[in-house]
Amino acid sequence: MRVLMVLGRAAGGVGAHVDVLVAGLRGQGHHVEVVTADSTAQTFGWTEAHRLWPLHDGVRAPRGLVDWHRIMRLAGTVDVVHAHGHQAAVVAAVAVARARPRPRLVVSLHNDLPPASSSAARRAGAYAIRRLLRWSLGRAQLVTGASADLVGLAESLGPTRTELALVPSHAVADLLGSPPLGPTERATLLAGAGVATDRPLVLTVSRIAPQKDLATMVEAARLSEAPATWVVVGGGDERLRARLEADADRIRPGEDGRARVRFVGARTDVPDWLRAADVFVLTSRWEARALVVQEAMAAGLPVVVTRTGGLPDLVGDAGSLVPVGDPSAVARQVDHLLADPAARRRKGASARALAAGWDTPEDETRRWVERYAARTLGMT
Repeated sequence: MRVLMVLGRAAGGVGAHVDVLVAGLRGQGHHVEVVTADSTAQTFGWTEAHRLWPLHDGVRAPRGLVDWHRIMRLAGTVDVVHAHGHQAAVVAAVAVARARPRPRLVVSLHNDLPPASSSAARRAGAYAIRRLLRWSLGRAQLVTGASADLVGLAESLGPTRTELALVPSHAVADLLGSPPLGPTERATLLAGAGVATDRPLVLTVSRIAPQKDLATMVEAARLSEAPATWVVVGGGDERLRARLEADADRIRPGEDGRARVRFVGARTDVPDWLRAADVFVLTSRWEARALVVQEAMAAGLPVVVTRTGGLPDLVGDAGSLVPVGDPSAVARQVDHLLADPAARRRKGASARALAAGWDTPEDETRRWVERYAARTLGMT
């Protein structure tokens, strides 16, 4: 089977998912090509990707017309075009409509639409985005959502067929088989990043972006009464990071004079941080089935996450759910877990047991092949 993956600018979970899916499909003998933005290709090391992206900040890029035609020609050489995300859905739908012969179109939604705004101009922009997305999804033979609310969004926009398509993390299997770091390894890891080694570790792994609402995490650290260090692993918006660090610097340090909150930047040893932590926290305004929450649960960590998007379905009773934007609730849950080692162990064990039963990326790749080839997509 010949598949063309279409993905715009991505630096996090969506790109990681496409990376694993492409490798899995190629491993099964399918021919897969990728159309994406240059920044995405660089982030994930896709040296063979077609770096064609006709949009720039929602408008046509300088080489947009040339890129459109090249994407259309590529679409005419494959059986299926699989678009990931809202912007990719539009690009792929236009390409498929103009391609000859015309391939089948599949769209996967990974993120919610931007929230409504009080600004008239922004409301008009949001309406235009929704209308364009409705047109794009209407041309697809299948639309999938990474969480139940995204399936509901797709259904509200009227495509003919929708389905839940989970996005599993490839790191889960290794973490399920890995014990917590030993004291010496843990101390080496934390000291190397300038983090206190003799306190509990409350960990957040996240891009630094508005959606992640890290200001709520910082405020929760200020309200927390537990003698813990709250660490954020991840890079992103440097101006936002500077503001968050300034807020964190105003928090009274621990009795040893060490900072309560530390931003340690993007790292390649995230699994080690998960194995070193005592509690995992994610305060996002919205998530589907966040890969990092899957990984924290597989590592046996008790997780405190916001009740939004696909997170309630992901963590179930194995995690602690808190309202979006409520730092007091986050602080209370963290303090309870740190004060009660038995409860912490129970929650962590429940999280790991739940993670052990999830489908693997290999399972999901096989399911994607079935979706591509299904008679309901009109393919032979």
